[in-house]
Amino acid sequence: MIDKRITITGGNGFLGKHLVRKLTQNGYRNIGIADLPEYDLVDINHVKRMYSELKPDIVIHLAAKVGGIGYNQANPASLFYENIMMGIQLLHEGYVEGIDKFVALGTICAYPKFAEVPFNEEAIWNGYPEETNAPYGLAKKMMLVQSQAYRQQYSFNSIFLLPVNLYGPGDNFNPDSSHVIPALIKKCVDAIKKDNDEIIVWGTGKATREFLYVEDAADGIILATEQYNKSEPINLGTGFEISIKELVNIIVELTGFKGKVIWDETKPDGQPRRMLDTKKALNEFNFQASTNFREGLKKSIDWYKKIYLI
Repeated sequence: MIDKRITITGGNGFLGKHLVRKLTQNGYRNIGIADLPEYDLVDINHVKRMYSELKPDIVIHLAAKVGGIGYNQANPASLFYENIMMGIQLLHEGYVEGIDKFVALGTICAYPKFAEVPFNEEAIWNGYPEETNAPYGLAKKMMLVQSQAYRQQYSFNSIFLLPVNLYGPGDNFNPDSSHVIPALIKKCVDAIKKDNDEIIVWGTGKATREFLYVEDAADGIILATEQYNKSEPINLGTGFEISIKELVNIIVELTGFKGKVIWDETKPDGQPRRMLDTKKALNEFNFQASTNFREGLKKSIDWYKKIYLI
């Protein structure tokens, strides 16, 4: 495995950079990156050129158009189109090229809005996703359908991983497209810098989420790439649930923000609850997240301060 040519789509992104570093630390030497601007993976000609030039044995598909609730509400069509086209074309052309394995990264947004908590992989088809992120979640979930169909008809080895929301150093802190943890870190740290005495947070704070530290996610992907060879979907998470209100309180504490938190209840909460059943990943390839949540948040805050508070 260590001598295989591995191509990581989205390898210059948040998760991609951590995964490339982890693979390198683990002794992998033939790592290729397929990312913008060199490869626009929505374009079939770029996908074919990528396979021709990089000649991967294994593709780990991380590339995605993604954002938080507001971004999902504003861009449902482009989120659906770009994500479904990348996944369908990359997996199909991987089959055509005869690669050894395709590792598809899905999303927790693929689960039904009212899935029973903790989310078990078998429940993924038991309802429609939460409306604000359904186009994105369904586009990514089509890779699961394709993965299983190609294994059934062609014996093509592809797997489908379902990570929860990631966080950590190098996250996307753009307020137009960031997820909840980087958005909250930015609000608090920037408020301190500007001497503002309040921040505004979307929703009621009652919704719950689960978060996976980005380096743990990279470890899980590597283990699955090395050891997991089935088409049944498999969760990557921590099995840890926290309300948005609790999350805000921790980030306020860790950043040192002393002002007031204003809850804008006219804005949506998103999915009511999120937490994964993580037993399958432990049983199949011995993956268990190891990073303490508060420690991971502190590292994320320190990184943001170092990069943006110049």
